[in-house]
Order: sequence, then C-alpha cells, then structure tokens
Amino acid sequence: MHRVVIVALNKVVPVDLAVPCDVFSRVSLPNGELGYRVRVCAPSPEVDTGMFRVGVQYGLSELRRADTIILPGLNDLSVKVPEPLIQAVRKAFAAGARVASICSGAFLLAATGLLDGKRATTHWLAARELAERYPKVRVDPDVLYVDEGQVLTSAGAAAAFDLCLHIVRRDYGAAAAATAARLSVMPLERDGGQSQFIEQRAPVADGSSLEPVLRWLEGNLSEELSLEDIARQARMSVRSLSRRFRDQAGTTPLQWLLRARVRRAQLLLETTDQSIEQIADHCGFGSVAAFREHFRRIVKTNPQTYRRTFQSKLPTRVRARAVSA
Repeated sequence: MHRVVIVALNKVVPVDLAVPCDVFSRVSLPNGELGYRVRVCAPSPEVDTGMFRVGVQYGLSELRRADTIILPGLNDLSVKVPEPLIQAVRKAFAAGARVASICSGAFLLAATGLLDGKRATTHWLAARELAERYPKVRVDPDVLYVDEGQVLTSAGAAAAFDLCLHIVRRDYGAAAAATAARLSVMPLERDGGQSQFIEQRAPVADGSSLEPVLRWLEGNLSEELSLEDIARQARMSVRSLSRRFRDQAGTTPLQWLLRARVRRAQLLLETTDQSIEQIADHCGFGSVAAFREHFRRIVKTNPQTYRRTFQSKLPTRVRARAVSA
C-alpha cells in the first residue's frame, strides 16, 4: 500500500491539511483495498493552527516510511522551518519518496533545497516572496500545479484538490481519480497549466453558466464538433462562447473538448478491451494518429503503455461492470 505522510507544523493552513487527508483516504482499489495509508506527522504531539489545536499521533520519524510526503501551507511565512524537518524530507527524498507542497508549503519544500533549479508554483500572493527568498527556484505564479516528477507544487485552496487528484491519477489511473473526485464532490482535476486567475461564476438565471454546454459536450465526444457547433448549442456567438470559456474554464472550448476526449480515452483504456482504433473513434479523434499525438502530449505516454500500466489493476469482471455502467 502506498504510504502518504502529511506534515503539520504550527500555523498550518487547516484546509491544506484536510484536503490531502480527505482525497487520499477515499481511494479504493478494485479488490476493495485502500490505495493509500495516510498519516499526519508533526515535530510535537500538538499543533496550533492559530484557530484551534490538533493532536498528532506521529512524529517526523514517520517520514522514513513515506512513499509520498505532503507539505501543507502555513498562515505565517515568517515561521522558521525546523531543521529536523528539512533533514528528514531530504533523507526520504534520497530514498525515493515523492514530495509535494500545497500553497505556501512551497516555502517548506524550497527550504530543503529540493526545488533548486526546478519550476514551482504557490499561491499567487506569495509567488514574488518565494522567488526573492529562493532565487534558484523558477517560480510560475500563473498555474494551478507543477509536476516535476519527484517533486510537485500547487497553488492555494482548491488547487490542492487538483494536485491530489493528479497524484492519484499518476498512481492508479483515471478511473481511480474520477472515483475519488466524485466521493469528494469535486470535478476531476483541472489541467495544471490552467491559470490561477479564473473567475468562478455561480450559475445564474440568465444562462451565463457553462454547465449545460459542458454536459452536452461530454455526451457528444464522439461527434466531429466545430467551434460554431458548440456556439450554436450554447446559443451564443463564437466570440461570446470563447470569452465565457476563458472566464469560467480558463481555456478555449476546443482545448476543453480535447482534454475531455483524452480523459474519456484514459477511462476506456483502463476499463475496456476496445482496440486503439475503436477508442480513437469513440472519443472523436478522427484518426488513430491524431489520438496518439494528443494522448502523448497530454498524458506524457502513449495509449498502449498507459493501458499496460493501468488496465492490469482492473480484473475482467470490474472492466465489464465499468463498460455496462
């Protein structure tokens, strides 16, 4: 079982601590086993968040057994990073552990030196200070999360969900991430390159919400759809549609459609025995060549390798059930 250890320091941001606990504890494998064993550790048995105190069962020695370490953000960036934590994280990293930070937890990760020379992000309000304090880190304030392989960083608040679901998808595939997202009442994670500055508009009576057209797109992924087709379904001009997507989804209509098709393809590769040609057609790619090209660009591997990695974790009876659902 994959072991996730979350570090809690004084002044920890409560939501940054709670999100990884919630997401990783909800991941179940097809055989009924949990995908992750989640532990919270701290330098002392009690952590003061500033609003309430939290009792913690495990000390920093738990980091030696971690497969993934999560460093949540702090409300006070002047808090000195404990040297025992720095050393423990470095040793765990050297032993192969993956290390991820949430929000201002990037300051904790940067203090270990593991971000030197790497691209990273944090909450946009803290990005300049992170860059000034750690000039060897290539800070990108405009994205939701950054995956550098063994080290990952995310922006604040909701981006913590995006990062955690991204990690679940890396470990267990799209189906497991989708299930964890549903259990957490969250959409499947947004693209890490999406801007932090997305206006999240609540649905209103004038029809300005994109939810109906997104639902329609999900149901018509196999169709050949143009920007004009989508605008016609949304009952607005192409210009208005593009502006609405930029404001609410942080991307273009056709880019959103492409990623939705890739996500559907991932699910089919994991849960069915359909051929690559059938999946390419089912997901509306037009050709196998186009499917492979877009899949590799977004998922960073080819469809065949992805299937070998993740389909083996789903018994035939589970795949059959998934197809009929």
